[in-house]
Amino acid sequence: MIITKIFNNNAIIAKDSKRHEFVVMGRGIAFKKNAGEQVEEHLIEKVFVLKQKDASEKFKLLLEDVPTEYVSLCYDIIEYGKSILEAQLSDYVYVSLTDHMNNAFKMFDEGFKNANPLIWEIRKFYPKEFGVGLKALDFIEEETGKRLSEDEAGNIALHLINAQVNSSYHKVADVAQQTQKIQDILNIIKYSYNITLDEQSTSYERFITHLRFFFQRLIQKEKKLALEDDFLLRQVKAKYKKAYNCMLKIERYLDTVLSDEEKLYITIHIQRVTQ
Repeated sequence: MIITKIFNNNAIIAKDSKRHEFVVMGRGIAFKKNAGEQVEEHLIEKVFVLKQKDASEKFKLLLEDVPTEYVSLCYDIIEYGKSILEAQLSDYVYVSLTDHMNNAFKMFDEGFKNANPLIWEIRKFYPKEFGVGLKALDFIEEETGKRLSEDEAGNIALHLINAQVNSSYHKVADVAQQTQKIQDILNIIKYSYNITLDEQSTSYERFITHLRFFFQRLIQKEKKLALEDDFLLRQVKAKYKKAYNCMLKIERYLDTVLSDEEKLYITIHIQRVTQ
């Protein structure tokens, strides 16, 4: 690989023989080096292969301002997240998480706490991602000596959630909004039935999963599927009147017209989760 740009002693851009471009990091990898020289491969510690051009360009801009150790730390968090979540993540997560953590460290150094108002919901609805966030706090403390709050574990989780369901930058707000809506839907059910839902039940877990994918479909504006025969919906409506009426309240809250298929599934989920 040939060096094409040097950010600092520990971070460069390089190209291979096929002219593929990489961000390469390693301690002292650019020490006393110039653009056009060969990369000393034994010094390579991390290689960023960002296939999305927009993400790649934004990441290069970040490298101009963000300390190398923070970039490296975020890389480790993301790679750990991939292994635990067993999910493909958008390249934009390298940009969004690195940018976020750089600001989080600045706030920490200045004595400000970056509060996360959705911490409780994230912990409840996205336990795997939140677990990665908690582990990330350990990584951060080991590397920097700074112990960030659990609110920051929630913020890290939001970036990982977003990277699984979206491909565009600055969409963390969408996930936060979606998380709030799921909580609101659960509250509608609780107040309609005047009960406490069993959050450990399989029915509850399946309902949350259904809602997560439902909001994904809304965001991606997927075509609504129509039931070939509304017989099932009519049966469910007659048999589970209370659950059906609760579903209608949710439809009004969402301010959208649900397809018959979605009405059917949400009604059944409400029936199961309340019994």
